[in-house]
Amino acid sequence: MWKEIGDREFGKLRTNLFRNRIKSARIASIQLSNYKDIISPHRGSVNSLQVDLTEGRYLLSSASDASVAAYDVQRATEYDGSGLIAKHKHIFLVDKQHEQGHKYAISTAIWYPIDTGLFITGSYDHYVNVWDTNTTQVVINFKMPGKVYKTAMSPVATSHMLIAAGSEDVQIRLCDISSGAFAHTLSGHRDGVMSVEWSASSEWVLVTGGRDGAIRFWDIRRAGCFRVLDQSHSQLGRRPTLLTRSTANKFRARNIFYLPAQSSTLKSSSGGPSSSAKGRPSQKKMGNGVSIKQSAIARQVRGAGKQRLHPGMLSSQDRATAHYGAVNGLKVTNDGMYLLSAGSDSRLRLWDIESGCNTLVNYETSRLQATKAIQLAISHDSSLAFVPCMSTTKAFDLWSGKTMMDLRGHYENVNCCLYNSLDQELYTGGNDRKILVWSPSEVTTEELEGRDGQAFAIDQDNWSD
Repeated sequence: MWKEIGDREFGKLRTNLFRNRIKSARIASIQLSNYKDIISPHRGSVNSLQVDLTEGRYLLSSASDASVAAYDVQRATEYDGSGLIAKHKHIFLVDKQHEQGHKYAISTAIWYPIDTGLFITGSYDHYVNVWDTNTTQVVINFKMPGKVYKTAMSPVATSHMLIAAGSEDVQIRLCDISSGAFAHTLSGHRDGVMSVEWSASSEWVLVTGGRDGAIRFWDIRRAGCFRVLDQSHSQLGRRPTLLTRSTANKFRARNIFYLPAQSSTLKSSSGGPSSSAKGRPSQKKMGNGVSIKQSAIARQVRGAGKQRLHPGMLSSQDRATAHYGAVNGLKVTNDGMYLLSAGSDSRLRLWDIESGCNTLVNYETSRLQATKAIQLAISHDSSLAFVPCMSTTKAFDLWSGKTMMDLRGHYENVNCCLYNSLDQELYTGGNDRKILVWSPSEVTTEELEGRDGQAFAIDQDNWSD
């Protein structure tokens, strides 16, 4: 670490690169925290966790006992006798005793993306409730046709306030907070929808995973999905970098533009000098020197391989599946370029969102839950994927599939995990009703002192007394 600090001071290391290296080093040393403890008030299995997007400070949890609670993970409510362990108790708790509380298990709880004044819960009692955080009262509720498995709001939306809700019904419903009614429904799945995830780069793109094994991409401004992922449609590894792709596109464009011109020159020269001047019509030039006719040909060549299907048309692509079982977990990387999916077939797959291809990353064998939705997490630099694997949480290298860490601490199955990029912490919740905190190891006094008991002189100077 001191080497990175020295390189940063001398300008050898950029600020962003320095910050990413420090964060990556911290997340690589993650372990069960021995200085932070979250006191869970839930009497049922913890189903979902989320930290607010504005401050990264308030943790929201939901459980199977129809309760939802919030915690301040930055400020402890009390310390133990020695003062070494910070205990974080809930700020508020809403359970069955509340006059407007849910009657059955709460499967999902999320914060309103703009601020922490609102939060949204979805329950097995067929309701999606929007709560006022200050008064803990329901502002709006939406009646769904079945059990609610997942709710999500777009973190980048500026034009709408829609809640995407997936339930045991085959349709995804978009609930509009501003009007208090359903905006519209998205039809295409042939069984219940267990996973819902918004794109990280577009406020109009929604990704859903169902019990039918399909992962569908929707543009909520039009009817029908525009893409269905197929596990047999694959590419090996990550896509080329932007510089490599731009170079290849320039080479391809040069072949398209200049090869026809050279062949026409050869033909005209064989027919005599006068034939080239008489038979060639005048062509207008574009700003880059390419004729309009040639640019139209290039567009036709590029678009020849693309075929746009009508949303209502049934085809082999519409019947494609991404998993052999139900899709019970989805997570988009922070840059919005890749999608990680988990299925009841105990398979993890990484998808290239631009091409819709399976990248064929072979994640090491792990057993996943098959009966309920699980919550996945990805680190800030998209290098690690945290996946609940029965009673453990495994950290996989996102690009190679190798298991990097095996986090054991829960006594029963783990249902959800959440990565907090602000503190490089991981929160996990399971059927044992516990919320565990996994933090980077703190620097101890033994590490700061030498073997002879003397402190390192790296922070000392030569001019002070």
